[in-house]
Amino acid sequence: ARDVGRIFRVAGALEYGIVGINEGIISTEVAPFGGVKSSGLGREGSKYGIEDYIEIKYIALGGLGS
Repeated sequence: ARDVGRIFRVAGALEYGIVGINEGIISTEVAPFGGVKSSGLGREGSKYGIEDYIEIKYIALGGLGS
């Protein structure tokens, strides 16, 4: 496939967690891996795998400029 616009339209319409374009091996340890819908929850691998296991905390710290 050479039409990049079409690649992104088709990949966006597919309900798959991983889409390979002109690539035989699409799995890698640095890519997030996970299903969609009932196939699985969350992502494993990459920096996105940790998001299911952390709590986000916002800290506002004032008075540093004086």
